[in-house]
Amino acid sequence: WTSREIIDIENLFQSEFYKPVSIIIPAYNEELTIVDNIISILSLQYPELEVIVVNDGSKDNTIEELKNYFSLVESSRTYRDDIATKPVKKVYDSLDYPNLVVIDKENGGKADSLNAGINIAQFPLVCNIDADSLIDDQALQKIVEPFSRDWRVIAAGGTIRVANECDIKGGQVKKVRLSKKPIVRFQVLEYLRAFLFGRVGWASLNSLLIISGAFGVFKRKYLLKVGGYSTRTVGEDMELVLKLNKEMQKSGRDYRVLFFPDPVCWTQVPEEINILSSQRRRWQRGLGQSLLMNKEIFFNKNYGLLGLFTYPFYFFVELLGPIIEVLGYLSIILTVIIRGGINEVVILFFITAILMGVLLSILSLFFEEMTFHKYTKLRDKLSLVLYAFLENFGYRQLHTFWRLRGLFDLFSKKASWGSQKRKKFNN
Repeated sequence: WTSREIIDIENLFQSEFYKPVSIIIPAYNEELTIVDNIISILSLQYPELEVIVVNDGSKDNTIEELKNYFSLVESSRTYRDDIATKPVKKVYDSLDYPNLVVIDKENGGKADSLNAGINIAQFPLVCNIDADSLIDDQALQKIVEPFSRDWRVIAAGGTIRVANECDIKGGQVKKVRLSKKPIVRFQVLEYLRAFLFGRVGWASLNSLLIISGAFGVFKRKYLLKVGGYSTRTVGEDMELVLKLNKEMQKSGRDYRVLFFPDPVCWTQVPEEINILSSQRRRWQRGLGQSLLMNKEIFFNKNYGLLGLFTYPFYFFVELLGPIIEVLGYLSIILTVIIRGGINEVVILFFITAILMGVLLSILSLFFEEMTFHKYTKLRDKLSLVLYAFLENFGYRQLHTFWRLRGLFDLFSKKASWGSQKRKKFNN
């Protein structure tokens, strides 16, 4: 993808083939970031879009912030209940921005909020963006362009980057800064690995099972066809993509689910260990719920590569991986206790596993440097290389423990909004 085709934005705007987009922003207790986020979206360079903000029964001043800043008035538009959701209290229009719509509804969770947005959306493409996220000025054009060029594209995702400590003006990231907090730096590495390697690879096989809920675009008609987002899982973004893949495979349609590393969305990541723990447990639980809700795919040849390789990989490596890793650590401890030392083969295997992880992180940093060059300071780059080594001694084991707890949560918790402390973007 280093030689990917560069999109001519001016020609896209002048073309009769561009697709109008409905952007949905679900919000729950987002009073600190919601205005900045919406300003960012409204300032995007795109010829035709509507912005739909869904307030999911927030307990803070989210709806008041929206009313005051955007001069909201009650709307006369009809709300279609194509997908069942919690009751909608009111729908608002903005006196200042005619393409802004705000839905105020009873609390039902993120998936329920997204479904409410899908119901009221007027355009054929739906873009979901988290309320604590910002997208680059031309990100929407870049991610939508393939829908105009290839009728087979039904969904596409973009890269998520860490916004903590970045300089932000007018809802746009003007300068990328690396946080001094170790917990944030570890997450920077994780995001680089996940998006510059993992999702690029799966998309090349047309086997992408995850489009981040923070930034993804879908054809609305297929969202309606599969019943929208499931409210029975905290991993609604993955479960939706699984359903879409399954539906297209069953119908025998030729289709594409794409990922692009260039359209960038910026999000705040947790800066406190307990909040990060809760997030990762939630992600693991959502992964398990999504896989179990679509278990008929497992080793089912009728689903092709999806059933014979992609789903089993996610099941054994991503879902059960924490169990396997913990068993590995326990075997080393038992070997030391029983034999009074560690076998050379075990040591070699352990070192190899660490070096492979470090290599993957450094390659991700290399590709970031060669392509997007977001981190311009040499000090920041060297720091991330150092953290690529350090994360294997403590952070990785802690992360494995969180994922293991997420597996136990799989059978004991209900779906709900995840909790995270927000702070205003660094304007």
